[in-house]
Amino acid sequence: MTGPVIDYAGVFQALPGMVALLTPELAYADANEEFLRMAGRTREQLVGRYLFDVFPDNPQDPGASGARNLEASLQRVLHSGERDTMALQRYDVESAERPGEWEERYWSPVNAPILGPDGTVVLLVHRVEEVTELIRARGGASGPQDRALEAELYSRARELQEVNERLREANSRGREVAMALQEAMLPAPSSVGGRAAVRYRPATGALNVCGDWYDLVDLPGDRVGVAVGDVVGHGLAAACVMGQLRSALSAASRVARGPGQALEVLGLYARFVPGAENTTAVQTYVDWAARTIRYSSAGHLPPALLHPDGTVTFLDQATDPPLGARPDHAPRPEATASFDPGAALVLYTDGLVERRREDIDVGLGRLAASLTRHHRAGPEALADAVLLDLLQTGGATDDTALVVMRL
Repeated sequence: MTGPVIDYAGVFQALPGMVALLTPELAYADANEEFLRMAGRTREQLVGRYLFDVFPDNPQDPGASGARNLEASLQRVLHSGERDTMALQRYDVESAERPGEWEERYWSPVNAPILGPDGTVVLLVHRVEEVTELIRARGGASGPQDRALEAELYSRARELQEVNERLREANSRGREVAMALQEAMLPAPSSVGGRAAVRYRPATGALNVCGDWYDLVDLPGDRVGVAVGDVVGHGLAAACVMGQLRSALSAASRVARGPGQALEVLGLYARFVPGAENTTAVQTYVDWAARTIRYSSAGHLPPALLHPDGTVTFLDQATDPPLGARPDHAPRPEATASFDPGAALVLYTDGLVERRREDIDVGLGRLAASLTRHHRAGPEALADAVLLDLLQTGGATDDTALVVMRL
């Protein structure tokens, strides 16, 4: 038995509240009948036009901030992918019939994202509660009472808005301190003579610290070790575990016979580190003279080998469970791949390629396509291009570490 066919376009138009759909560029994609009625605009005056061309702040009022506050809220939704509820806002809305005349309105907006298959924001739902009449209802004809109540409510809304702004500023300062701490725990790529570029992007809202890491170490015999790893969780707790594991793997890789043994030692060490369970990591040894890459993976996504002709091979022949996932100790596997001069080795964490409700092969295909498109770029330019192609504007929704090394 099949259910009734629902006309969602009809439902949208019949919604009793004011609802509009905006593109990521903040242009109107659609608006329901109640929005058009309360805003005093026709569909032709809205659809396809930039929101703040239709509803700008009143140029005659230097203190007007409704449009500015609304834009900040919409940008937060675009960057975070999360709903944003605004405090009560006063807007001066220009009359469509009498340009130059402005009417004081009070709206309570809620802005929410609609996500596409890749997890990026494709539309914004802009819902508005019209409360002008509610604010003015008390007192009937007694104008001074109306104005006093109106001023009091607006003053409280502005105070809440200012508190929110101060909290955001404090959070931003906290992020700067945390980022400095995180960078102090991660190595610079200078030891490999300009061959490598590294990028580190904590998830939006994660205080700029996370459990993702990268590592680059010089090894005996004209070799270099390159690794990335991912501790479960976000924030300071994950970053503390990350610091311990990165240091341990960096030390182990200098004395181990190969990447498999380095991860084997790390797995033993992780058993004594609370919070290290199910950490994933991949270790590679690049041998310049032999033109080979030896690698081993503990449950991590496969490194990408970008060949000089732009084709991409994923190094997935030596994959084992994450750290602590197996109760008994066992040697870690490793495999070897050869490379030609001009190739590139790319290591990354899951924030670069994984998206909600999307198969991981789609993300890996997106990464391969980006690498192919920019395969002639140097390490720094290639790293920037990959981040631009794969991460949504405004910040990552998950922690991301990326290492690009020219071979």
